[in-house]
Amino acid sequence: MRSWVPGPGEIQPQVKRLAVAAVVKLLQPTETQAVIEVIDAQYGGILSDSASVLVPCRVYSIRQNRLISGGTTVDVRLSKSSQGTWRVTATHPAQPGAPAASLSAAARQVLASEQIQLPPASAADIRSGQVHDTVLTTMLELAKTYQIGVSVIRSGHPTNVFGTNRPSDHPRGRAFDTWQINGHPVVSPSTSRALITAYMRATESLGSYNVGGPYQLSGTAYFSDQTHHDHIHAGFRT
Repeated sequence: MRSWVPGPGEIQPQVKRLAVAAVVKLLQPTETQAVIEVIDAQYGGILSDSASVLVPCRVYSIRQNRLISGGTTVDVRLSKSSQGTWRVTATHPAQPGAPAASLSAAARQVLASEQIQLPPASAADIRSGQVHDTVLTTMLELAKTYQIGVSVIRSGHPTNVFGTNRPSDHPRGRAFDTWQINGHPVVSPSTSRALITAYMRATESLGSYNVGGPYQLSGTAYFSDQTHHDHIHAGFRT
């Protein structure tokens, strides 16, 4: 299984390298062999001297001659010293919550969709019943046109918009992030700008009031910053 490495187009790639190494060390069990598959490493926030890197992973291990698959998303916090060196200061694994007794039709459809690729923590978020149907129905509509690589929905994301005291829509189950469209990473310079902007516009047309990505589009719903150079954020009011 190929190890994750930052590609061209990354901002502060050394920050993501440190975060990924910390997650692999954190998730490696001591009592058994395991393989850690890092799905992606995206920013939850990047400032001049602090950062949040969200690392969704799958974990495969052998127990009693059986292959066990699982995984989580870890919010890795880092800070930059006065000498310019970054270091990991904290790791926060996702806490999706217990599965709900029953799920909406939209939740069941998203979980079953082959067009929507969910990391383990995001699938657990949906199974917990804590993701609003507006998020799920938007995913399903987008999946009619695109294959979607989701990086984070609810758990594993900072509680507040990084560097502020404003609550994020993610922990409230009102947002999702896309790191890959039709197999093409958003962060890659080789990914078509037209593909990314069409996806952003489609997300807004389906009801997102807050669409962030690597390109600034015209309209009050859109924003772009360094944090969102590597994914597309879609937030919803309800």
